[in-house]
Amino acid sequence: MAENIVITGANGLLGQKLVNLYCNERAYNIVALARGSNRNANTKGYKYVDVDLTDFKKVSKIIDQIKPEVVINAAAMTNVDECEDKKEACDLINVRLVEELVTLCEAYNSYLLHISTDFIFDGKSGPYKEIDEPNPLNYYGLSKLKSEQIIEQSNLKYAIIRTILVYGMVDNMNKNNIVLWLKASIEDKKEVTIIDDQYRMPTFVDDLASACSSAVSKRAEGIYNVSSCELLSIYEMCQEIARVFKLDTSFIKRISTEELNQKAKRPAVTGFDLTKSHKMLELPLVSFAERLQVFKNQLSTSRLL
Repeated sequence: MAENIVITGANGLLGQKLVNLYCNERAYNIVALARGSNRNANTKGYKYVDVDLTDFKKVSKIIDQIKPEVVINAAAMTNVDECEDKKEACDLINVRLVEELVTLCEAYNSYLLHISTDFIFDGKSGPYKEIDEPNPLNYYGLSKLKSEQIIEQSNLKYAIIRTILVYGMVDNMNKNNIVLWLKASIEDKKEVTIIDDQYRMPTFVDDLASACSSAVSKRAEGIYNVSSCELLSIYEMCQEIARVFKLDTSFIKRISTEELNQKAKRPAVTGFDLTKSHKMLELPLVSFAERLQVFKNQLSTSRLL
């Protein structure tokens, strides 16, 4: 009998990718939750529900009707500076929604898969293992840490997947990611200033979706790191993007964190130890450059290149 899977945040990059992935498999009945019109309307074989995920009574009613075996929470407020300015709004979606989902999952003995972030760390000793001590520098990171703690203190079967700087493409993008933003800026001959002293391991959304699917199918439990395997400064990432897409690097100007003076503090060096996810979730250990080429091929096929 097909399992019922609820995917929250279904209009986002990961949410759309998950819907596409699961709709190719007959073992699941997919119900996708997000606010507004369905950005993935070209994909058939699933149910889309337009709902404000902070309307917890409505969310509860939907979950009550479905009684899902699995809930994948890909919904979040992720704009780091906006979270700093709008703490209440951040808490509603990043913390309170998780509390509601945990309660509902406990009621129906559902498996919960939750997406978290490298920003729960302070960046002083990256790359990080799953067991390393969190210490967020900004409100976004704090909200995601709170959500992790709520899940860890529950009676659920769960997995938390932490990820970093997700990029990729779906048919109907609701916001840019670093690759598409840089590509569009340079093609428009706009100069961009890029931080050269913050280091990350960017994540191809296809790899993240596959890791989620693997966790669900295995009913993996605990915390898992998912990203590429190469630690790069954001400036180095942009240089690599320019190389792969044959962009003019003269438009890329470097700047330090201190000079940029962002509203919310960012960790200097994150990145992940991927040993556990490689073993348990069959996560491929791939470089940013390798996945950029795959992404470029996808864009070419979609005629967006």
